[in-house]
Amino acid sequence: MGNPRNGLTDSSDWGCDMHGRDLATRGASRRGFMKGGALTLVGTSVIPAFLKRSVLAEMTTAATNNKKLVVLFQRGAADGLNIVVPYREKNYYAMRSSIAIKQNEVLDLDGFFGLHPALASFKPLYDAGHLAIIHAAGSPDMTRSHFDAQDYMESGTPGVKVTEDGWLNRALQAEALKGKPSAFRAVALGTQVPRTLQGKVPAIAINNLADFSVAGRGPQTSPISNAFQAMYDESTDAVLHGTGQETFEAVRMLKAADPSKYQPADGVAYPNTPFGNSLKQVAQLMKANLGVEAAFSDIGGWDTHQNQGNVNGQLANRLKEFSETISAFWKDMGQDAENITLVTMSEFGRTARQNGTGGTDHGHANVMFVLGGQVKGGKVYGKWPGLANEQLNEGRDLTVTTDFRRVFGEAAYKTLGSKNMDIVFPGAQINPKQFLEFL
Repeated sequence: MGNPRNGLTDSSDWGCDMHGRDLATRGASRRGFMKGGALTLVGTSVIPAFLKRSVLAEMTTAATNNKKLVVLFQRGAADGLNIVVPYREKNYYAMRSSIAIKQNEVLDLDGFFGLHPALASFKPLYDAGHLAIIHAAGSPDMTRSHFDAQDYMESGTPGVKVTEDGWLNRALQAEALKGKPSAFRAVALGTQVPRTLQGKVPAIAINNLADFSVAGRGPQTSPISNAFQAMYDESTDAVLHGTGQETFEAVRMLKAADPSKYQPADGVAYPNTPFGNSLKQVAQLMKANLGVEAAFSDIGGWDTHQNQGNVNGQLANRLKEFSETISAFWKDMGQDAENITLVTMSEFGRTARQNGTGGTDHGHANVMFVLGGQVKGGKVYGKWPGLANEQLNEGRDLTVTTDFRRVFGEAAYKTLGSKNMDIVFPGAQINPKQFLEFL
């Protein structure tokens, strides 16, 4: 038996779950639940019979895979060395006289690395095998510009500024489709579609589900919904246009559910912050069974040049919100978390040495988290480069030993089924045989 995952237990026999039920039967019952869940969401009296059939066909199509990828961006360059602390490195303490996390304060992971104590809600996820950590990950490009580094990480083409689309959009392009995709296939929580999701595959941005309305179909409309309708109205493809009209009715279904009254699972409390609210809405969209395959959100406030703090302070506060939100999302999804992979990223790390104002400056390598029902967690992945002075990048930063595209690539390959890595990360030569095998 493997690690228990959300009340389930891994089995070497992939033909049945821990209770011995045939997976094909379980899949059928899950689809039945999804149909019932979608209708129960709003009640059936306001939905025409032809629309029920149309929307449910789309839900069933999405359910054939049932995998979902959630990507989170920590904007501002998070300090990976104080997030997952290499507390056995003597030079770590020599270089961080006032901001280091003491050995007796870290949440030990493996005898060498430990979590910042503000990440206490991550520890049970790690111990249960849900959470994997990749340290010394980052971009081969050496820029220390927030703008350029974020652009390169979202486009997936470090050093190339002319790339028009994002890696996550290309991952969806590289996916083998079965049937028609949902218009909710790619969703970002925010006021605009992020660089990561821009491209040929239609993606929508939703800042607040409660405010989302169908353009031209109600007393009030929003720029988001207007753009959403235009995305389909401009199409000359009758099939796509038809799908769009059905999707507007699906949006009506979502609106009828009264998103403002959404109740997370029992015992789940999201932080009352923009980031907390965004992941709560991701959970809501996924539970509504609208065919979401990829979701994106971000959280700022990681640029700690001054007064970074140690176990308390600026970074600790951000980490507490970050981890408690993700933990709440995991619990809220319940058994559906079995099919979710969540990956975090930040444009680069911070300098190994603290600066003269109690903070850290723009660095290089960083740490990434991967959370999911199929994740081989409870382990820190990657090659550790060391923190001795001669091991530092340019004499000042943690050295990158894992290209961030290997992490994203494995997540897309094994979660979305994006088999063509040349499409997802052109020029990177990402070979599935070189994946870290955290999934």
